[in-house]
Parts: sequence; structure tokens; C-alpha cells
Amino acid sequence: MVVSRAAKRIWLTGATSGIGRALALRLLDQGHLVALSARSEPALRALCRGRANAIAVPLDITDRASVIAAGQNLADLLGHLDLAILNAGTCEYLEHGQLDTALVERVFAVNFFGSLHCIEAALPLLRRAREQGKHPQLAATSSAAAYLALPRAEAYGASKAALSHFLESLRLDLAPQGISVSLIHPGFVDTPLTKRNDFPMPARISAEAAAKAIIGGLERRRLDIHFPRRFTIGLRLLGLLPPSLRFQLGKRLVRQPATEN
Repeated sequence: MVVSRAAKRIWLTGATSGIGRALALRLLDQGHLVALSARSEPALRALCRGRANAIAVPLDITDRASVIAAGQNLADLLGHLDLAILNAGTCEYLEHGQLDTALVERVFAVNFFGSLHCIEAALPLLRRAREQGKHPQLAATSSAAAYLALPRAEAYGASKAALSHFLESLRLDLAPQGISVSLIHPGFVDTPLTKRNDFPMPARISAEAAAKAIIGGLERRRLDIHFPRRFTIGLRLLGLLPPSLRFQLGKRLVRQPATEN
């Protein structure tokens, strides 16, 4: 396979739907050599069909052995990584303060530990790029929910906040190695995942608009890529309020249990 010298070697997870699919199509159209990962092999094959610069690497990010094997496969196929975009994620909500630890574990298995598995697999290939004089990037999709605690989002928000904190710390340790780290904090994006939401989603944007914002932020090597800014800046400002005031405002968003007649 012949790849232009300007093309990047990229690994993208969560590539077959929502933001991931929009990112995949945009990166492929730009001529980059992109390894695409998701659980569904048929969906990956369909996405790669007719695109010589697309490589299907099916995996379940919750299975560490599968991810490490995928990393070895990427090393054979690509040699190094200029950019890893860890985008796979999930969302489940708790209802009325009823703790379901199995639900929390499921969400963390994908959003936090699954991302860590991918980081573990990607870092050796990012270091190879640096050894070749390149400027590799590691990026992961967190959420604007990491900025502010919201009702029902105990599992989802905590998993994304944990991911953000982990990568902000890792950014410090990787800086001397020449690997930059970007965090992506989307607001509401129109995806199959958000279509399941049963509440208003202010400032919702398309997956294509989200992909454009992400790629633009990565090209500028922004540390925090957040959008739509009219929404995410508001959340960040609310997160700076005193705890008592955040509590009073947050209570207004709590859904009351349905009453039986």
C-alpha cells in the first residue's frame, strides 16, 4: 500500500457509528491511513469497503488481551502511530438514586478501563513515531459531563471524569517523551447513543459537525477540545460555582418518580 508522505497513520476506536463514523469518513477522505476498530466486524468491513487507506481491526476494548493483540497487529500493519483517537464509549443512567453497581461496572469497563487498554496498546507505537522524529498525538473522547455533576449521570459522568483526570496526569508524564495528549469533551451530539435519551438536549449538533471540531482541534494540538462552546463554556462556569449553589441548581434537574394512580 502506497501512502503519501503527508498522510498520518491513525488508529480510531468506536469507528462504526456516531462521532466515530463521522471521524472515520473525514480522516479517510483526507487521505490518511486509518486503522478502524469496533466490535462489529461486518460494520467495519462495510466502512472500509472501496477505501484502500482503511484497515479493519475489530476488537472489544473491554477485553485487554484482545486490545493488546490488536496493538501488535497495528505494529505489523503500520509500524508506528502518528495519532490514536480513543473514541469508543457507552452510556447508562441510574434512576432515582438507586445504586446498581453492575451498571456502574459496565460503564467503567468501556469508558475508563477500555480506554486504558487502548492507551497501553497505543503508547509503544506512538513512541516509535517519536523515535522517527515525528510529533505523535494521543486523544480520547471524554464528555462535557465530566465538567459538572448531573442527575442520573453518576456512572457515565464519573467514568468520563476519571478518564479526563487520568489523561491530564498522563499528559504531564508523556510531555518529556514528545507525545502530546488531547482531551475531547463533546456536549450533546446527534448519535444512536443520544437518540436513547429521554430528556431535552440543548445545543445538540450533528456528528459531522463534531468530527469537524475534533479534527480542527487536533490539528491545532489543543489540550481540551470542547464543543459546542456556547454549551460547554456554560457547563464549565457552572462547575466553578460554590458547592451549595451547584447543589441548588442541580436539584432543579432531578426527575421526580412517577406516581401511581
